[in-house]
Amino acid sequence: MNIQMRAILLASVSALAANAAAAQEVIDLEAIRVEADAAQDALGNVEISSEEIAERNAASTDELFAGQSEIIASGGAVIAQKVLVHGLEESNLAVTIDGARQNKGAFHHTGNVPLDPFLLKRVQVSSGLAPADAGPGALAGIIAYETKDARDLLEPGATVGGFTGLTFGSNGGTFRRSAAIYGMQGGFDYLVGYSRQTGDDYEDGAGTTIGGTEPDMTDYFAKVGYTTDSGKRFVFSAEHVSDQGLRAFQGGITRPDFTEVPGRATTYDVAVTERTSYSFTYTDENPQGIWAPTIQLAWNEQYVDAGAVAGRNTSLSGKVENAFSMGNGVLTAGLDFFSDEAEALESDAYYLPNGKERIDSIGVYAQMRQDVSARVSLSYGIRFDSQTFKGADGQEFSDSGISVNGSADVILSNSLTLNVGVASVWGGYELNEAALIGRSDLTGNSAYNWDNYGPQTTSRANNARIGLRYEQGPWQAGFALFHTELEGVDNAFYPNDYTGDLASYNVTSRGFDAKLRYTGARGYIEGNWTYADVSVEDQPVGTTSYYIGRPVGHVIGLSGAYELNDQWMIGGTAEIALEQDEVPTGYAPLDSYEVLNLWTTWTPRAYENLTVRLDVKNVFDTTYTGRGNDGDGFSRVVPLTEPGRTILLSANMKF
Repeated sequence: MNIQMRAILLASVSALAANAAAAQEVIDLEAIRVEADAAQDALGNVEISSEEIAERNAASTDELFAGQSEIIASGGAVIAQKVLVHGLEESNLAVTIDGARQNKGAFHHTGNVPLDPFLLKRVQVSSGLAPADAGPGALAGIIAYETKDARDLLEPGATVGGFTGLTFGSNGGTFRRSAAIYGMQGGFDYLVGYSRQTGDDYEDGAGTTIGGTEPDMTDYFAKVGYTTDSGKRFVFSAEHVSDQGLRAFQGGITRPDFTEVPGRATTYDVAVTERTSYSFTYTDENPQGIWAPTIQLAWNEQYVDAGAVAGRNTSLSGKVENAFSMGNGVLTAGLDFFSDEAEALESDAYYLPNGKERIDSIGVYAQMRQDVSARVSLSYGIRFDSQTFKGADGQEFSDSGISVNGSADVILSNSLTLNVGVASVWGGYELNEAALIGRSDLTGNSAYNWDNYGPQTTSRANNARIGLRYEQGPWQAGFALFHTELEGVDNAFYPNDYTGDLASYNVTSRGFDAKLRYTGARGYIEGNWTYADVSVEDQPVGTTSYYIGRPVGHVIGLSGAYELNDQWMIGGTAEIALEQDEVPTGYAPLDSYEVLNLWTTWTPRAYENLTVRLDVKNVFDTTYTGRGNDGDGFSRVVPLTEPGRTILLSANMKF
């Protein structure tokens, strides 16, 4: 079934569900205190708001999380970028975009989820304590990206609008342009957007041109909604993101996460990463009685052409759930499913036929959130998942597991609150790397045994977090200890134990998060400090531990903004990484670095729909390798260094 047909089917489901809607009475559900932003932040659940996204002027994933310390992203071109939460790679988290489940990347030298943040509404990140209704496979937490719709963008009273934006960058001559139109009429709303990024390779702080880093990304986006008079809402969204720039190749395979591989000649050719997502969601914005249903169906495809290897990951997912109002709380219960596939797309002599794997999963869950007293608020839940894994050799393996979680918000005094949470999550099976399924030559022989799978393991995570938060007037402070232990994390490179390598790993991330924030009438300043000690089989994790994690150590993030008047605003972010000497044998310690980014915006009184912005990124022209980058400290590769001082001039016009 081709992508166009899937889009038609999803749109058809939207129409059928709309005809089936029935009137319901209206009820307002009170917010549960443990779900409040302050409590969730203390529990390791961070939200990047639309205001923060705009402040960062983010053009890619690595810029999206600037100022955060527990969430970092690798650098380079979009094709290479990966997100790490407490040092654990996002393939160990449940990642969604508008509810569309994101399968992991198809090749280990490329990223997992290519995106342009220009229409993002918010990003919610949970570092370990994922609730039962967050979906299956949330071993180390969740990353949930949510896009805007027309209602988020329209001015009060307006029925049509739009915006256009232009950004020019001095480093590499980058040029970003974006535009969107949106409107509402008779219950219908629509949003259509487009963005394009082009340019040349950037220079690092030492003036060295880093080959293979030119931006070449295109994003097409559409979202259509319909809301009935009684509050029944139906939304269909579609997005296609593509990055097709010249990237570094060695031996016929792209490695955009490295600058060079010593001993192998580096050439430059086009490498491709693409993501296509469709999502349909039905919700009731005016629920009646105990009924507040959500129905969702989504399709996602991620494709990578890395030269001599290529692969595709797809995911069909959905859920049906209801949020039951129960006195002092809300019980969310439902059923979800997914069918994930990983497929190798090369067909040369090195590949065995039928290079495809599939996982089918179905789960049921319930999550209760309630204020049990004036001082105690709880969230607790359980889910059961059953999965079947089918290998490229036709073998099938089945297993099931239970996940439980619980967290509490306990008021100790007028200014001090205790937050504590635990979770045990069954992760199920993992697909092997799509681009390599069936390939037999990776070790110089044909003994990879893709035609005879060994027993497939399932994974489990045990997570715990305890912390205190302090709130007094404009001041907020928090400190929390965390521990995440992953058991049976799949080795994604081959289907069984081979030549002494482990078929699965035990991985641990432990440490602390600290936060201090001052919020005034016209601005704020915030500091975050994370220490994450990541180990694999009781040894320090390396910077090439693909699908597992990276050695983070101490990372400090700073952010702030101040409104000078109704025309001018200033702000900035900074990242400080301390030296990390807890590395595996054969790796050099990771150097410390400090990076400062500053910005200002101007909105002229005579043209209130126009905003002009100036960014100076990497103000001190620091030469450094980002803490999340692959290969840092590894003598067999030359890691990417980040862009040197970059001046960006942007203009955004609303109409």
